[in-house]
Parts: sequence; C-alpha cells; structure tokens
Amino acid sequence: MRAASLRARLLVGILVPVALFIVINSVSLYRQSLAAATTAYDRTLLASAKTIGEQLDVEGYDEHASLRAIVPYSALEAFEADNQSKIFYRVSTLGGEMISGFSDLPFWHGKLPDRPPYAALVDFYDARFREQPVRMAVLLQPVASAGGRGMAVVQVAETLELRETLVRKLLVDMLWRQLVLLGVIAAVTVFVVQRATRPVRHLGELIEARAADDLSAIDAPDTPRELRPLVDATTQVMGRLQRLLDHQKRFVRDSAHQLRTPLAVLKAQVQSARRGDVPTGQALTEISDTVERATTLANQMLSLAKVEQLRQQPEWQVLDLGETVRRLALDLSPLMADKALDVELGAAPVLVRAHHWMLQELARNLLHNAIKHSPRGGALRVRVQAEHETAVFIVSDQGPGISDELRQRLFAAFAAGDAASGSGLGLAICREIVLALGGSIALDNREAGGQRDGLDAVVRLPRVGDNR
Repeated sequence: MRAASLRARLLVGILVPVALFIVINSVSLYRQSLAAATTAYDRTLLASAKTIGEQLDVEGYDEHASLRAIVPYSALEAFEADNQSKIFYRVSTLGGEMISGFSDLPFWHGKLPDRPPYAALVDFYDARFREQPVRMAVLLQPVASAGGRGMAVVQVAETLELRETLVRKLLVDMLWRQLVLLGVIAAVTVFVVQRATRPVRHLGELIEARAADDLSAIDAPDTPRELRPLVDATTQVMGRLQRLLDHQKRFVRDSAHQLRTPLAVLKAQVQSARRGDVPTGQALTEISDTVERATTLANQMLSLAKVEQLRQQPEWQVLDLGETVRRLALDLSPLMADKALDVELGAAPVLVRAHHWMLQELARNLLHNAIKHSPRGGALRVRVQAEHETAVFIVSDQGPGISDELRQRLFAAFAAGDAASGSGLGLAICREIVLALGGSIALDNREAGGQRDGLDAVVRLPRVGDNR
C-alpha cells in the first residue's frame, strides 16, 4: 500500500469495508430468512399433526383408554402436493404402543421444551429416518369422547428436499443481489474516485509540462482545498531551490570575476620575476602577498556560500553568544597585543539559537575589522548583553568611522572600505549570517566633541530564554 496510487488507496479503503459489511449483512439476512422459513414449515408440520390428532377416538379412561386413529389423506396433502418431500407419521400411546402409521418410525423419547413456540404440547427436532434427514414434529394430543379419555403421541416426519430447495433459492437470490449491489458500489466508487483524483492528475501534468529551469510559483487557482497544502509546500520548496540556484550562480559569477584579478596579477608577477625585472626577494614577497590576498578572498567566498547552506538547516542549537565572543577575543588577542590595543571585554551569558560556525564567523569578522581599523594604542570595547528579548553584540573601535555614502553599500559583497587591503566580503558575510539568524546589524559612527571618535558595530539577535 505504501507504493500504491491514491486511486488504489481510495478504492481499497472504500470497497473493502463495504464488501465486509455486505458479507456480514448477507449472513445475518440468510440466517433470519432460514429461521423464518423453518418456522413456517414447522407451523405447517404442526397443523398436520393437529389434523391427525383431531381424527383420534378413545374408549376407556387414562391407563385403560384404547385409542383408534383414522388418518385422512388431507392431513398429508399439503406436504406431498409438491412431489418433493415425503411425509411419515406415527400415532402412539404415551407408553410407546403404536396405534397407526409407520411402525419403523422411532418413538419419541425427548421432553417438551420449557417454553414451547406454540400454544400446544409440541416438540420439534431433527432426526434421520430410512437413511434420510427429516424434520420431526411431536404433538401430545389429549383425546376425549363420550366413552373415554386419554393422551396420544402424534409424530409427523418430513424429509428436507423442499426445505433445502428453499434454502438454496434464498441463498442464490441473496448472493446475486448482493453481488450486483457490490458491483454497483464499485462502479460508482471508481467513477467518483476518477473524478475526485482528476485535479491531482491535472496538477501533475501542469508541473510536468514546465521547463526544467522554471521554479516559479504554481498557478492552479482551481485546485481543491485538500490539495492547497501540497501546492503551497511545493511552491515553497521551488522557491528555496530558486534561491539556492540564484545564490550558486551569483557565487560562480563573483568567484570568476574576483579571482581573475589576483590570478592575473600573480601571473604578471611570476613573468616579471622570470625576466629579472625586480630582485628575487622583492618578487617573492609580492607573489606571497598576492597569494595571501587570493587565499583570503577564496576563504571568504566559501564562507559566504556556507552561510546559505546552513540557512537551509533548521536544526540549530541553543548557544551562549557571550561565551563564543569571549573565546574569539582570546584567540585574536595576539593581533590586539601587536597593535597595543586597550581592550575592554564584557561578555555576559546570553543564549541564542544558531549554528556554532555562524556565531564564530560573525564574531571573527567584526573583531578583525575593528582591530584592522583601530589606531595603534587605541581602545577596543567588546560587549554582549541582553535587552528584553534581544541579544546585543557591540564592537566599538576608535577608527576613522565611515562616510554616509559608504554606509549605504558597505554590506554589499566586494564593497570594501579600503580596496587596497580588503576583499569587501567580511561585512557581507556578517550581514548574511545576521539575516539568517533573524537579526539585524548596523554600523554607527560615534561622535565626541563634534568629531568622529570611532565606529560601533551593533548586532541584534533573537534571544532564547534561560531554559534550553
């Protein structure tokens, strides 16, 4: 059933319970019909026994009574008119002495039921007579006359041909009617399921007819409400795929464009060194600087691509932003010491939901920028604090700040504040990470005495409660 079509599932889910219900209902109706037919034939059998009992005569009283029986053909005619079943009878005393009928018919040795079905002393049971199954009716018939009083036992046995014929007819009639009903239900079900699944097939044809690169939203306004979640989910998936493809194309385009320049410079430097235009030591230094800038550029571009990859992974962890920033600050302490920076670190424990690499990359880029643009011996202040439902990460330096014109494009890829020393990807990586985490980032100039006193990089991220 896992691989079965929706149509097959619906058909099986509808027809199997209906067929089971029809079978159960048919068995119940058959038993009820059989019981009704048995009751009707037993009633006729009892009528025949009563007819025989009415023809009895008696002389003497009780144990001295002498019974006589004259059984007319009319008592048996109702059963023998169909020429199928046979009738046998026996009239006896209570002691079993035969008065009339078939002597080889076994005498009744049973007892009357506590609650007989009729207002008579009668018992019905199944037996065998002359190697044939028979239905037996036993009537205890009181006999009275002007000259006596006694009790007779009237037994009437009927072979089962007529009853079996009726049972077969009941069964056949019921089976073919139920089969016809099941066929009608199956035909109606197939028709309804075919119509009900038409929108599914139409939707499949609509998606299949699309171009291979068409990941736009599915336009199916006539789709039933039950299929809307599927259409919406498919549209969302295609939207994510479109963003991934756009990001991949942009990454390939930017990579080709940005790496072309350092590789061209590196090729020119190698050719210059081979010709001996510059001293060997200077040539190697220039080549090393170019390789280092290209390596940094490649690593940052890979980091930018990794942000988009992690954005598609919803299973992030609850991490301590303050602890992450504190560790990164310790890792970068040699760079801070090299510029003799006066560092103030205040990283309170604040929980956020993120990927560990994202927080590390965010903190590393912001701290690198602050260290690079801080003057030697300047102050560097790093803070992590909680403000209501927000985690705030602030890096404050005493650098030259940024102009209003540069502020508008500084978060764009390859928009470096210093084209000679940067690739322009650091802040772009920070922005993509912050957006992926549902936060915001801003660069604000600090003023002191009417002059710029440095730059504040402020990151705000959604905060997670203390309960992880």
